[in-house]
Amino acid sequence: MSTAASRAAILTLLAALMAATRLHHFGAVPDASWAVFFIGGFYLSTWTRWAFPLLMALAVLVDWIVIRGQGMDFWSHYCVSPGYWALVPAHLAMWAGGWWLQRATGGRLAWRTAGLLVASVAVAAAACHLFAQGGFYWLSDTVADPTLAGWWKNYSDWLPAYLRVSAMYVGIAVALHAVAVRLWPAQATALARDGARH
Repeated sequence: MSTAASRAAILTLLAALMAATRLHHFGAVPDASWAVFFIGGFYLSTWTRWAFPLLMALAVLVDWIVIRGQGMDFWSHYCVSPGYWALVPAHLAMWAGGWWLQRATGGRLAWRTAGLLVASVAVAAAACHLFAQGGFYWLSDTVADPTLAGWWKNYSDWLPAYLRVSAMYVGIAVALHAVAVRLWPAQATALARDGARH
């Protein structure tokens, strides 16, 4: 399989994962969107110009389908405020975390790079939550009287859950990465080398 075909397969899997889990945002299987953007940044950095906007458009489309499926108007839903558009820099923060990890490790994940993996997921998720939660808190009409203390409480209350879900999905991706490296070492090396050049 070529590097481009490997990337296309990864993009397809990430899109399917996000669509399947975002459709049921509060379902039994948690939303993988944040991790999808992080993993995308790691594997699809050379396709950032169009892969990131494609996944972002998919996220909005899924939200539109869910909201319309509830018989509500997308633009008047409480989640779709001016703060909704802070999801673009929020998801970009996750993508940048994956992109940084790819550069820092040369695309090779190993026990010696575990600290970089943990740090990049934690920093990216904290920044993502800053945009996503901050956009909603400060820019929507849902919070009647926003305060710095109220924002901080909301931010710190929700961050651990979002970080845990992101770490869980990224951990699964790391395990699959290890299996792929064992089964297809030439493709994994080529993908890592190609990504490190860009």
